[in-house]
Amino acid sequence: MPAEKRTLRSYAKELRRKQTDAERVLWMRLRARQVNGLKFRRQHPIGRYIADFCCPEKCLVIEIDGGQHMNRTFADERRTEFLVQEGYRVLRYWNHDVLTAPEAVLQHIIQEAESPSPHPLPERARVKADN
Repeated sequence: MPAEKRTLRSYAKELRRKQTDAERVLWMRLRARQVNGLKFRRQHPIGRYIADFCCPEKCLVIEIDGGQHMNRTFADERRTEFLVQEGYRVLRYWNHDVLTAPEAVLQHIIQEAESPSPHPLPERARVKADN
């Protein structure tokens, strides 16, 4: 396994140990297939990024943003562009929304997970998944 991949995986593991309050609240609702039987992963590496939550089956990424993201809009846009090019749909929620209205956030996630993806997997990913 390349050193860069090992480093990204170890960083993802560290992020799982140091999750924010909002990530903890949402994870308690997403874990163990509680949302329509879908498997979500937390702090899941995709390319050079680590998604807060990912449902590979539905090609769905969920990002929970804190106040620091107000100053990182360009970086977040590049990250979202990359994930969309990889075939993922990206949902972003503010920490405040997850902490104050977790049911509304969860209902939106369920709605998005059940709707067809506007960005199907790239051809190379489909071929790879079939093997």
